[in-house]
Amino acid sequence: MADRNQVLGSKERTLFQQLIKNYENKQYKKGIKVAEQILRKHSNHGDTQAMKALIINAQGHTEEAFALGKEALKNDMKSHVCWHVYGLLYRQIKDFEESIKAYKFALKLDPENKQIQRDLALLQIQTRDFEGYQQSRRAMLDSQSNLRTNWTALAIAQHLAGNLEEAEKTLTVAEDIFKSGSKTDQESQEIAMYKNTIIAERGEYEKALEHLAVIGKKYPDRTAVLEMRASYLLKLERFEAAEKAYRTVLDRNPDYRAYYEGLQSATKLDMKDSQAVKSFYDDLAKKYPKADAAKRIPLDLLSGSGFKEAADQYLQFMFRKGVPSTFANIKRLYSDPEKLKLMQELAEGHVEEKGDAETGGDKAQFNTFANYFLAQHYNYHLSRDLDKAMEYIEKALKGDPKSVEFTMTKARIFKHYGDISKASEVMAEARWLDDRDRYANTRSAKYQLRNDENEAAITTMSKWTRNEAVGGPLGDLHDMQCTWYLTEDGESYARQGKLGLALKRFHAVNTIFETYKEDEFDFHRYSLTKNQIRAYIELIRWEDNVRDTPMYTRAGLSAIKTYLLLHDHPESAKPPTANGVNGHANGDPAESKKGQKKAKKAQQEQQEAEKAKAAAKANATATTPAKVDEDPQGQKLADTTEPLKDAMKFLTPMLESCPEDVEVQNAGFEVYFRRSEFLTTCLPLIRPISIWTMASSLSFIVANPESLPSTEKYLLALRCLLAAHALSPSDPTTHAQTIQLASALTSEFTSSASLPPKTRSVIDEQLPSLFPSPSDLKDLKAFNDAYLSEHGPSLPHVRAALKARYLLDKGSKGAAEEKLKEMVEKEESSTLEDALAGLELVREIGGDLGAYKEVARGRWGRATAFK
Repeated sequence: MADRNQVLGSKERTLFQQLIKNYENKQYKKGIKVAEQILRKHSNHGDTQAMKALIINAQGHTEEAFALGKEALKNDMKSHVCWHVYGLLYRQIKDFEESIKAYKFALKLDPENKQIQRDLALLQIQTRDFEGYQQSRRAMLDSQSNLRTNWTALAIAQHLAGNLEEAEKTLTVAEDIFKSGSKTDQESQEIAMYKNTIIAERGEYEKALEHLAVIGKKYPDRTAVLEMRASYLLKLERFEAAEKAYRTVLDRNPDYRAYYEGLQSATKLDMKDSQAVKSFYDDLAKKYPKADAAKRIPLDLLSGSGFKEAADQYLQFMFRKGVPSTFANIKRLYSDPEKLKLMQELAEGHVEEKGDAETGGDKAQFNTFANYFLAQHYNYHLSRDLDKAMEYIEKALKGDPKSVEFTMTKARIFKHYGDISKASEVMAEARWLDDRDRYANTRSAKYQLRNDENEAAITTMSKWTRNEAVGGPLGDLHDMQCTWYLTEDGESYARQGKLGLALKRFHAVNTIFETYKEDEFDFHRYSLTKNQIRAYIELIRWEDNVRDTPMYTRAGLSAIKTYLLLHDHPESAKPPTANGVNGHANGDPAESKKGQKKAKKAQQEQQEAEKAKAAAKANATATTPAKVDEDPQGQKLADTTEPLKDAMKFLTPMLESCPEDVEVQNAGFEVYFRRSEFLTTCLPLIRPISIWTMASSLSFIVANPESLPSTEKYLLALRCLLAAHALSPSDPTTHAQTIQLASALTSEFTSSASLPPKTRSVIDEQLPSLFPSPSDLKDLKAFNDAYLSEHGPSLPHVRAALKARYLLDKGSKGAAEEKLKEMVEKEESSTLEDALAGLELVREIGGDLGAYKEVARGRWGRATAFK
C-alpha cells in the first residue's frame, strides 16, 4: 500500500470543493479538469481520485472508473470518501452486496456521515434487508431526532419487518413530540391514517375504529375514512352499524362492486334464498337506476328461473340502451354451462321476435345489439361456432355499417378462423372508421404484428407517438414502456426467423421491468418527502411481485424458447435470405454460402445506415450526443456462444417471482436439461416454492453446488420437474418431460460405471415420486400407455403421450403423424389451437408438414398457417 497522501493546501481544498459541486451539477468536463489540476500537485490523493472515478463512471466508462477507484483505495484505505465512492460504483453495476459492504466500512471510518447513512439505508430497503434497514434508520434517528421524517422512516422499517407493535409505538412517540391540531397539517393527517392501518393490520379493529373516529374528522378524503369505518364495523360484527356505513358509501359510488359485497355481509343475506337475493338487488336497482352493478351482480348469485328472469331483464335493458360491452359484462357467467345455455336462448329469442319484446325504444337498435351480442357469444371459446358468429355480425353491421366495435368483432372472428391476413385487413378498416380512436389504432397494430407486418404496425403506432425520440416511433414506444407492442413485435420476428430482432425486443421488455425496480430508488426518498406513506407501502409490496405478471412471463418464455432454438440449431442465428430461411437456399451448399454472405453484408449495411440516421437525429435534437444503438438488428444477441447462459437472465427472475407457474417450471426444465455442465452461480438464486418441500438430500445439493461433478446436468431439471408435478400432476408438458428425464437418467445409469453417492441418493429418493408406482419407472412405455388411456379424450394429453412415445421409440414417428392427422380430421372437439399444436409437434419430430397441412386445410381452410 502506498504512503498516505499529504494534506491538501488551502487552494487545493477549495478546488476539491469545486470538484464536488461539478459532480453534483453534472458538469463532468469541468470536474475532470479540476481533478487533474489537483492531481498534478498531489498525484496520489485518494479522495480526488475517487471523485474523478465517480465522474468517469457517470460518463459511461465503468471499467476505467473501477480501476481508478481501486487505486484511490490503495492510496488511502482510511478515507471514508474512497470507500463511499467504491460502494457507489458497485451500486451502479447493481452489485448491491459489495456496495453495502463498502458503505458499512465507510461508516466505520466516519460513523456520523449522514450521506453514507442515507445511501446505506436506501440500499437496504431496496434489497429488502429489513433488519439492517431498521438498524440504519435507528442510527439516523439517534443522530437527528428533531426531524419527523426520521421517526416515520423508522416506523416504516419496523412495519415492513413485521414489528407492527414497535411501529405503532414509534408513531405514537412522534405524535407526542410533533403535536399539531391544524386541519391543514397534511403530514400529521397522513401519518395518523398510516398509524390506523398498522393498528388494523395487528387485528385490533376496535382500537382502529376508535382511533379513526378521532382522526377521521380532520382527514380530507372522506370516502377513504367511510370505507375504513365500514370495513372495521363489519369485521367487528356490528352488522346494523356496518349496514348503515355501506349504504352511505353506496350513495357516493353505486357502481363499486365491493360496496355491494360488504352490504350483503352486513345484512347477512342468505345466498341460497333466491327470492331474498332477488328482492335485495331489486330494491337497490330501483334506488340506483343508472348503476349497472345492482343489475349485474344478481346474475352471479341466482340460478334457475330466478336467473332466467333477471338475465332477460338485464339483456333487454342493455340491448335497449345499445351498450357494446354487454357481452364483456356477462361472459364470466359462461363458466356455468346452464347459464351459458340460458343466455343463448334468451338472446336468440329476442332476435327471432324481431323486437316484439321491446315496447318503448328503437326496435332497430335493439335488434342490432342483440345480433352483436350473439356474434360475440358464438365467437367466445366456450360457445364457439364461427359460421354463426359471422352470420350474426353481418346482420349487426347491416344495422350500423360504421360501427367500430362491430367491425373489430368481425376481425376477431377472422382471427379465430385462423385467417390472420384477413383479420388484419378488417381491423385496419375498423381503425379508419374512427381514426381518433386510440384503442382501435392499437388493436390494428396488434393484428398487423400477428400477420408479421412489422413495418405497417410501427407506422400505425406512429400516429399516436411524438416521433421525436432516437429510433423514431419505436424509440417512443420504448420510452413509454409499451411492453405489449415489444412482446408482439418480438414474437413476430421469431416466427419469421429473425431471431436477433426477436431477442432485441424481449430484452427491451426485460429492461423495462429492471427499470421499474431501479426507479424504486427514487421513491424511497420521494415518498417520505411528499408524505405519501400508505401509497409507498403499497408500492413496496407491488414491486415484490412486479415480474409476476402475464406480460413479463410471456416475453420471458418467448425469449427462452428463442435461446433454446439457438442452442439446438445454431445455424438459425444467421439472418434469413431471399432464397431460403437462415441461410439455406434450396438445399445447395454453394448457394447457401452465397446467400449467407449477401445477407450478412446487407444486414451490416442496414445497421450502419440505421446507426447513422439515429446519430444524426440525436445530434440534431439534443445538446449532448445521445447514446446510439450499436446493434439495431440484434445480431450480437443472436450470435451468442452461450444461449443457455443468456436464457438464465430471463429464467432466474421468473423462478424467483412466479415459481407456482407450471409453464415457468417447464421452461426451467428445458434449459437445465440442455446444460452441459452445472453452473453453480444459478443455484442460490432459485427459491423452493411453498407447496413443495425439498427433501434433505436435494437441499444438500442446492446448498453445496460445488459438490456436483460436471456430469450431473439433470439435478436442477429434476428440481423444476418436481415443482411442476406438485403444481399439476397431469399437466401434458410435465408428463412428456418426466418421460424425457427418466429415459435420460436411465441412459446415464447404464452408460456410467457409477454415480457419486449423494447424487444417486437424490435421484433415488426424488425421481420415483413422479410416478404412481415404482414399477412405472422401470417400464416407461407402459406408464405412457396408461397415461394415454386415462386422459384419452383430452387432445393436449394425447399429443403429450405421442411425443413421449416418440422420445422412447423414434420408430413411432409414422404412427404419431397419422394419429395427429386423425385428430384434426375426425375429432369434433378439435380446435384451431389443437391443430396448430399438432403442426408444431409434427415439425418437432421431423414429420411431413405438407401432408399434415393438407389434412388440416380440410377443416381449417381459412387458416394462414396451413396454406
